[in-house]
Amino acid sequence: MSYIDCFNGDADGICALTQMRLQNPVESELITGIKRDINLLDRVSAASGDLLTVLDISLDKNRDDVNRILAQGAEVFYCDHHYAGEIPQHPQLKTLINTTPDVCTSLLINQKLKGRYLAWAVVGTFGDNLHASATTLAKELDLNANGLSKLQDLGIYLNYNGYGSQLEDLYFHPAELFKRTSVYATPQMFMQEDTETFATLEAGYKDDMSTAINIKPIFDQPHAAVYQLPNATWAKRVRGVFGNDLANQHPNRAHAVITDLGDGNVLASVRAPLNNKRGADEICRQFDTGGGRAAAAGINKLPEDQLNHFMDTFSNFYSS
Repeated sequence: MSYIDCFNGDADGICALTQMRLQNPVESELITGIKRDINLLDRVSAASGDLLTVLDISLDKNRDDVNRILAQGAEVFYCDHHYAGEIPQHPQLKTLINTTPDVCTSLLINQKLKGRYLAWAVVGTFGDNLHASATTLAKELDLNANGLSKLQDLGIYLNYNGYGSQLEDLYFHPAELFKRTSVYATPQMFMQEDTETFATLEAGYKDDMSTAINIKPIFDQPHAAVYQLPNATWAKRVRGVFGNDLANQHPNRAHAVITDLGDGNVLASVRAPLNNKRGADEICRQFDTGGGRAAAAGINKLPEDQLNHFMDTFSNFYSS
């Protein structure tokens, strides 16, 4: 019997698995990648009796591989908050899926573990830009303003590390980052003891964001705005958290951050208005390689000649 852990390489995926492995420490095969690398189950080779945990990636995007792995005799626990489509019915498949806009995988795992590693759930929830949910969750921790701010910063930095077009763009491989977080019962202990990792993420985030804030929108209306970033490593790292930052600054406006991929395609990151968390996934699923959740979604590879069509679709949806 083998344990296989398959998880999104962002803050939510890392913090969800950190909670699970603090609760049940095992030696497992780690399968993860950049945040946009969501077809992770095609890397899984399972056998009868294996235990597969899948966190924070869409079941809809991995349906065929879920069925294949179940047919191979493995047991699967699947926890996620993205669009799932029809969930397979199988005696060896257990699911914990909730696509409500204010829910993330870290929050679901916190519920499953009855709050045992609550602070890590707060970090993952902040990382997914669910600030209201994270703040509510954190009330049980009885933190002062500075303590809460530290958890928020860590969530943002862990999430920031997951963005990039390839693993080489990241400061840390997500599997390595999980190994570093999961030896600490609380994120406070992690920040106090692994100061080098925290400092590296903090410095990278602040440096990249200082460049991004000078970017002007190419489309700017009260209901929606679009920003375009160049084909540069810093831009690929910062695009997601830049979109989150814009959403927090303008909670009644939808945002799209377009990143030039340098090959005739762009990548689109979409954020629904924080005060109207709907439609981001609906918009992006209209395009090949698009997906996500109601509050935040994206298109991994959008041909440049479809950019105007995307912008019209995006603007029209939120103008109604």
